[in-house]
Amino acid sequence: MKEIKSILNFFREGQGSGEKCALAQVVRVEGSSYRREGARMIVFESGNFEGGISGGCLEGDALKRSQLAILKQEPAVVTYDTSKELELGVGLGCNGIIDVLLTPISTDSDNIRILEKCTSNRRTHIVVTITDVKGDIPGVELGRSFYFDTEKESLEGMEPSDFKAQVLEKVNLALAEKKSRSHQFTSEDAELTFHVEYVPAQYHLAIYGDNYDVYPLIQMAGLLDWEISLVGNVQKLKKEALSNVRNIYPKSGSERPRLDDRTACVLMAHDFKTDVENMMRTICSPAPYIASLGPKKRYEKIKSKLEEKGFVLDEQNEARIHAPCGLEIGADSPEEIALSICSEIISSFTGKEGGMLRNKLTPIHDRD
Repeated sequence: MKEIKSILNFFREGQGSGEKCALAQVVRVEGSSYRREGARMIVFESGNFEGGISGGCLEGDALKRSQLAILKQEPAVVTYDTSKELELGVGLGCNGIIDVLLTPISTDSDNIRILEKCTSNRRTHIVVTITDVKGDIPGVELGRSFYFDTEKESLEGMEPSDFKAQVLEKVNLALAEKKSRSHQFTSEDAELTFHVEYVPAQYHLAIYGDNYDVYPLIQMAGLLDWEISLVGNVQKLKKEALSNVRNIYPKSGSERPRLDDRTACVLMAHDFKTDVENMMRTICSPAPYIASLGPKKRYEKIKSKLEEKGFVLDEQNEARIHAPCGLEIGADSPEEIALSICSEIISSFTGKEGGMLRNKLTPIHDRD
């Protein structure tokens, strides 16, 4: 999501120059690749660009090809085989095949409008992009994108057809799997390839605390472009350090952050009674990650206090609680602890163990 926001900001800033531009987007990966499907960069005809589609290997060539697409005002797909040492005159060595869609865009392009929708709110988004066309289906062209509204459950801008029926089927598959995929459609009149991109809701970090150790956590979450809510003593907080915080709730008030299934809660009030109260509140929410600072003995005391109040944690709720929280990286300072906690949050949401990649026997990224 952060990359999409950066691309949109770069696009808006560049509009004053009157330059034409294009979007380069990874739409298919076979084998190994530094970036996966959905990675984007925006290129202006002058050569200025924002975003990335690889670790730096492909950007130079993609920039030149994007400029050509801008000149022709025609979308195109370029395929890179990064297993070939002499490809593009450099040794890439990623051992993968990558399809990149290059699409000229303007202020009123559907592609820009759809990306703006993806950043307008905290919910799951689906983007369907046409990546290959053989034959003719009215209103369906190479490079065109369509937006599926997950609230209204409607696919915008596509007329009813057998193709739309299949697209909707694959959209539902993406929502069920929470995964992006490319698909093919064949009829008597046409053969199409389309990419269904699953764009998950932005992470929400709810921090319960107001001591000096909340600030590194706020900074780290801000760098990751997470939405941040903070519950604490407003008078005690350093206002100048809260620029990344979207919602602030007074500790003495009744209003609290809205917690959902993309929320991570971190209890760090350093006050036993307060942490017990916050634990009860967060356990009753759908938040899948609840962290409690401090040693395991302290958490056991919190559990005992909850049981005294008639609140017994079952196995499912126990699995959501991370106490002590964070990955074991030897963290000591508040900054290192913040890094440890944010790393554990990511690993928890992605279903990974958080071990060293050099010990991983399977590919880094999941493959079909």
